[in-house]
Amino acid sequence: MITVLADHNLEGQADLLKSVLASAGWIELAVLRIVTFAELSLPFETPDRKERGMVLLTANRNKDGADSLEQAILELNQPASYPVVTIANLDRLLETDYRVRCATKLAEVCMEIERFLGTGRIYIP
Repeated sequence: MITVLADHNLEGQADLLKSVLASAGWIELAVLRIVTFAELSLPFETPDRKERGMVLLTANRNKDGADSLEQAILELNQPASYPVVTIANLDRLLETDYRVRCATKLAEVCMEIERFLGTGRIYIP
């Protein structure tokens, strides 16, 4: 089972994805589980440069400064690194069709994680 860490700024949207994943049977199949910073007792300001052995689910695209997520990906990505999964359009996650497409793609990434290791960032849907 792959653990997906929902970035702290999209925990509500992660709940929407969890609902879709549960209704489609992905959670029951133990393909993935989505967790929050709070569930893992991680402070919100935990640096992006820390490897956690989880897929990070985010909407963050910025490359502002040496500690930005994009800079961390550029500098630290290795062939065995888990990808950062980025929701391409967070506002559209309220649309049922878009939400289902995002959840399905997230499940596919987790099911075939070996294929996505070292890719850095994957945009969904």
